[in-house]
Amino acid sequence: MNAALAILGPGVLGLSLAQWAAERGLRVRLLGRDGDHAARGLAEIDRRWAIAVGKGRLGPEEHTRARARLEAHAFTPEALAGIGTFLEAVPEEVGAKVPVLAAAAAWGQPDLLMLSGTSALPISELARRAGLSGRLLGFHLFVPVARMTVVELVVPEGTPEALVEQARGLAGTLGKHAAQVRDQAGFAAARMALAQGLEAMRLLEAGIASAEDLDALMTRGYGHPVGPLELSDRIGLDLRLAIVEGIHDATGDPRFQPPGLLRAKVARGEIGLRAGRGFYRWDASGRRA
Repeated sequence: MNAALAILGPGVLGLSLAQWAAERGLRVRLLGRDGDHAARGLAEIDRRWAIAVGKGRLGPEEHTRARARLEAHAFTPEALAGIGTFLEAVPEEVGAKVPVLAAAAAWGQPDLLMLSGTSALPISELARRAGLSGRLLGFHLFVPVARMTVVELVVPEGTPEALVEQARGLAGTLGKHAAQVRDQAGFAAARMALAQGLEAMRLLEAGIASAEDLDALMTRGYGHPVGPLELSDRIGLDLRLAIVEGIHDATGDPRFQPPGLLRAKVARGEIGLRAGRGFYRWDASGRRA
C-alpha cells in the first residue's frame, strides 16, 4: 500500500488524525477547501506539537521527523498525485461528503483506497451517490486519535476483501485495532454510545440527577474514562442531534427519538465545547470551567 495519506477536512478529526499519522511514520497531506483553510489547520497542528515538545510528550527529533512528513494543500487534482489512501473528514452531511468523494475518486489513481470518516452515515448510500459502490469503506476513528486504540471498520456488502485488508493495514500502521462491523444507518459504536448518552439526557431532563452526578455514576461506577454528557459536549451536541435524527429517520426506533433537552440546547447554540457551553461550561483551552 502506498504510504501517502490524504485527509480532507482540517477539523477535529482531520487534525487529530493528520498529527498522529505523521508521528506514526506516514506521509500526510492535509487538504482544505483552499490553501488558506489547509494552512490554518497545519498551523494548529504546529501549535499542538509545540505544546507536546514543551511538556516532554514528544521528543524534538521525533517532532522534526513528523513535521517533515506533513504538508497542507488545497483540495485539487494535483494534491492527490502519488496518494495511496484518501480519507474524507468533512461535516456529517451526505451533501457535503458525496461531491468530495466523487472528486477524489476521479482525480486519484485507479487503486486509490477510499475511506469515509463518518461515524454514522450509511457507507453504501454515500458510495451509491458518489458512484463508488464496491470501493468505499467506513473508517470511523475516535478522537483524540493518539489516545484511542480502535477504529470501527465499516464494510458494505459486496466489498472486495482486498480493500478490507488494505484498510486493516492502515489501521495497523496507526496502531489501532480494527473492529469490523456491517454497514447500517448508525454504526455499532454510535448506537451504543448514543443509547447511553440519550438516556443520560432524559434522566437530566426529568430532574433525576445533575449532569455531574450522572456522569460520575458512569466514570466512578463503571470505569468509563468520560461520562456520557461530557462526551456529548466534546463531540458536539449539534453533531449528536444530526446523527440521532438520521438513525431515527432511517429506523423509526423510539430509542433514538431525540430528547427535547437536546433539541433545545442546539436551538440555543449551546452545542458543547466548541461554543463554550453545553451540558457544562468550557473555557477557551477546552477544559471545563
